[in-house]
Amino acid sequence: MDLDDVWRYIDAERASLADLLDDLSPAEWDTPSLCAGWRVRDVAAHLTQAQMRLREAVVPAIRAGGSFDRMIRDSALRVGPLPDAEYGRRIRAMVGSRRRAPFISPLEPLVDVLVHGQDVAVPLDRDRPVPPAPAAAAARRAWEMGFPFHARKRLAGLLLRATDGDLVLGAGAPVEGTTGDLLLLVTGRTATVHRLSGAGVHRLPAAHGRREESRRAT
Repeated sequence: MDLDDVWRYIDAERASLADLLDDLSPAEWDTPSLCAGWRVRDVAAHLTQAQMRLREAVVPAIRAGGSFDRMIRDSALRVGPLPDAEYGRRIRAMVGSRRRAPFISPLEPLVDVLVHGQDVAVPLDRDRPVPPAPAAAAARRAWEMGFPFHARKRLAGLLLRATDGDLVLGAGAPVEGTTGDLLLLVTGRTATVHRLSGAGVHRLPAAHGRREESRRAT
């Protein structure tokens, strides 16, 4: 996937996620997301910060004492609460822009919008299809990154293989599923583990409803 394709997918995912946010009810905004301790509103707030500048990240990093998870969480919580319509407006305003936060590649925003889109949609029982091609690129990037997902360590001894594309990661006992569900697994989410199959599935953490998930916010 070339760089132009990556940005086209990011734009499409941001636009469709903004549409989903525009459609949420007041109760849905306060529903726990797949990120532990984060409501749907908090995930949306985090996504509005995808183009944070370096100077905007320095103070939260200092306040967090070097903790990446705490910095991400605290920064998201400081955004809100905003009027409900403002989250979608801010995310939609990024469409067409290639600006990104410091020290990351263009693939990280792709991981972010794909995974967090599911962090919102899954607990709300909202249908949000995950396109296999960008999901495969995002999964490969998350697999290679190490921190903050540590996927190769967590999933050592497993062969992840997509049933709807060419994604293959790791080696060992097979775990098969859609590229989107494998992306969630690689990034620490377990809510869709029940949709996976293969001899290696019994080695995965069991899903704990739709509320239990990783603290990894990307």
